[in-house]
Amino acid sequence: MAIYSFNFMRKFFLEWKKALVVGVLPVALLAGCDTLPDSAPTESGIKSAQSSRKKNTIGYGIVQVSPDLITLLNSETPSLFSNIMQSPAQEHYNSDRAGPGDTLDIDVYEMGESLFTTRAGSSTASGVAKRSNFPSILVNGDGTIDMPYVGHLMVDKLTSDEIADKIRMGLKGKSEAPQVLVLISKNLANSVIVYGDVKRNGRLPLTLHQEHLVDAIALAGGSAHEPEDTIVELTRHNQIAVGPLKLIEDNPEQNIMLEAGDRIHLIYEPRTYTVFGAAGKPVETPFGRSSVNLAEALARVGGPADYRADPNAVFVVRYESSEIAERLGLPVEPGKATTPIVYQLDMMNPASFFLAEHFVMKNKDTILIANAKTNKIQKVFNLINTLIAPGMSAGRSF
Repeated sequence: MAIYSFNFMRKFFLEWKKALVVGVLPVALLAGCDTLPDSAPTESGIKSAQSSRKKNTIGYGIVQVSPDLITLLNSETPSLFSNIMQSPAQEHYNSDRAGPGDTLDIDVYEMGESLFTTRAGSSTASGVAKRSNFPSILVNGDGTIDMPYVGHLMVDKLTSDEIADKIRMGLKGKSEAPQVLVLISKNLANSVIVYGDVKRNGRLPLTLHQEHLVDAIALAGGSAHEPEDTIVELTRHNQIAVGPLKLIEDNPEQNIMLEAGDRIHLIYEPRTYTVFGAAGKPVETPFGRSSVNLAEALARVGGPADYRADPNAVFVVRYESSEIAERLGLPVEPGKATTPIVYQLDMMNPASFFLAEHFVMKNKDTILIANAKTNKIQKVFNLINTLIAPGMSAGRSF
């Protein structure tokens, strides 16, 4: 009786397993594949979504990574500080110009009788020159000063020599052979503001030395972070130029001469890229150095996971400049500076590893590694195995 019961139960579980595999498996493969969760779409899913107007609402295009593409991307011209409007070179040499809020030190030397309070003078060939000093004369908000015996003088945007000539002409006929020296002791008008990610925020006076962008940043104590992660924003009148500090350091033509009124804002912006999908380690990763290529970026996260990834379909998602998009033949929305592009790399082709070495990552890039086509089927098999394993264990126990 016991032997009969054992054979009956064993036969029951074997038949149950057969029915489950034969009956449930086809249904699970057909219906379950589309309902099981996934970390990323497949290559066909991504390309299908790209061609669907309903799904591709932002209008991205897919471009294969090729030697021609690498050449095109590496020829891209970054936003240039040299394109911002600059004054003629001669005006830079006359940078000692007065303006509202400045302070002037004025010395007047007279021969014979003096109009002003006299002090001990210095001997000259024709007699004694009497010196009168007028320290800390403030330039008014309207760009004028008040000078005894001369009156109201407009000095806005005049150099120290031009102001001296104007005072001397005002004293003509009132003083005997006056000579005038003017020093702009506190030149607020001829200065720039440096602020943000620098050690010393504040106003920096410009001198006849003709300071450039890097000079001003250095005089402010330098950036508190690496130049690759420091963004320089230069505001001049109604124009703004933006770029990494590393760009200015590496390209002398971008280290432009400063002008009065410039505002230099340093912004700490650590560069990162993000990895999603069938990667060994989906994560947001900092660059950590001046440049990272696609091969290095993939290696940092363990590369495509060989048990669930499709190495034919490694994608880099990026907002590319519209100029590049146009040269690639992609549609560009008028007036838009950037266009969404998805770059695809086939890692099963050995040549792609060479291309990945020259594909330079950009800040905020996203790497998406597609799932293998068989990934969902494998999940269904795992699910079925989970369901039948308890029954098989029970059958063996009888």
